[in-house]
Amino acid sequence: MTVRVIFVSPAIGPELRQARFADEASAYGGDAADGGAADGRAAYGGDALDEAGVRAARALRPDLPVASHRFVSPSARCRRTAEELGLADPVAEPELRGCAAGRWRGRTLDEVAAEEPEALMAWLADPAAAPHGGESVRQLCARVAGWLDGTAAGFAGRVLVVAEPDAVRAAAVHALGVPDQVFRRLDVPPLAVVELTGRAGRWNLRLG
Repeated sequence: MTVRVIFVSPAIGPELRQARFADEASAYGGDAADGGAADGRAAYGGDALDEAGVRAARALRPDLPVASHRFVSPSARCRRTAEELGLADPVAEPELRGCAAGRWRGRTLDEVAAEEPEALMAWLADPAAAPHGGESVRQLCARVAGWLDGTAAGFAGRVLVVAEPDAVRAAAVHALGVPDQVFRRLDVPPLAVVELTGRAGRWNLRLG
């Protein structure tokens, strides 16, 4: 049974512009334990997307295919992006959340580089490293691969997913069967559309 899984990364917003490690209190719209805010707004009172991100998401809406199954990362920016894309009742999928950043959450890449340069270099060089006390890239890739080969592969037709950039990169790594070191070589800009076709254990990455 063949399925098409179409990933869309979130539109631009404050955290993406600032290269900030996602903070559960903002990216997830509140306390992660209670699922966060339902309206896609960050807990600090600002929007998960900025005005440019909202406009871009609305502009992309007509280009997306109709899908019988729709999923969204539980982050505020992904839920707001799904809303602006016009996705009807997407299922929140925690397996497609971003890589847990541990004590680095809420900090910018520049801040971490200034305060913990050796830890940052280890994290960038080794996909098994998690010096922040959160999740390693290797663990992230295994999590997303499990969702693809388990949940997604059980469907037929189209599956549309608004997912964190980390999850989209991990999905591409799994589809191509490449080492997880390649994760760092993949760039996922805002509102990138990445399509995988196939079934459990055999995926193709469609370009163009």
